Amino acid sequence: MRLARAVDSALLAIAVFIFLFIVLFPFYWIVLSSFTPKYELFTIPPRYWFSTFTLENYQALANSIPLVRYFVNSLLFAAGSSLVSVAAAFLASYALARIQFRGANLIFIAFVMSIALPQIGGLVPLFELFKSTNLINTYHGLVILMSSLVLPFTIWILVPFLRQIPYEIEEAAIMDGARLPQLFWFITLPIMRPALVTMFIINFIIAWNELIYPLVFATSGSNKTLSVGLVELAVQPTAGGGRPWDLLSAMSVVMIVPILVLVLLFQRLIVSGLTRGAIK
Repeated sequence: MRLARAVDSALLAIAVFIFLFIVLFPFYWIVLSSFTPKYELFTIPPRYWFSTFTLENYQALANSIPLVRYFVNSLLFAAGSSLVSVAAAFLASYALARIQFRGANLIFIAFVMSIALPQIGGLVPLFELFKSTNLINTYHGLVILMSSLVLPFTIWILVPFLRQIPYEIEEAAIMDGARLPQLFWFITLPIMRPALVTMFIINFIIAWNELIYPLVFATSGSNKTLSVGLVELAVQPTAGGGRPWDLLSAMSVVMIVPILVLVLLFQRLIVSGLTRGAIK
């Protein structure tokens, strides 16, 4: 029995090690490449540790693209779309979960099914619509686009969460004279806070990594995001026709580190917000 447990533990440890290696090694290699001089990136045999530590790649990156501007644009784009989508999804989810009206389930099913629609399929009509309304190359246009993309998924998560909240709590508040704004602010929002914060973080991550919408709808340099900057670097001509892997590695680290820190700080909140019920 002890031998079997030891074998099981060893196999589990090996499986976990293989999984972590597959997941973490690409990130390690990107970080290593971002601090390695360009002339040492393609040495044979490859070097798996720092031989020469340098910040030249990040300096060259800052000289190649407006890095600070792209970072601020990504931050505004991700934070704004996350805030709008969570606020709109909360109101829509409350109506679907609490108000009894004909077709409520069909509307909820339509939201869920819209998640499966290919994003690229609606680019042409969306571009024509936004062009006619002068929303191309604007922050609020990008926020509206991204909010519409993550809104169905957010509603899909929040509706079951709201349905777990006993309606008797709200009835008691109404009996005490609470109006709808007071009901939202003092009753529903405190209970929904873990789920709302969790969805804000998830939507922020999705928006931060989004490429298609900023690439198509933000053609001016003042509105471009980090993901668009990564594409610009990838197609940037270099000596010999190769790709600037030194700049691409540095750019990848700039994009990954903020999200990695965000997930590490709020990992417990993300898990608990998606798995636990609204009422303990």
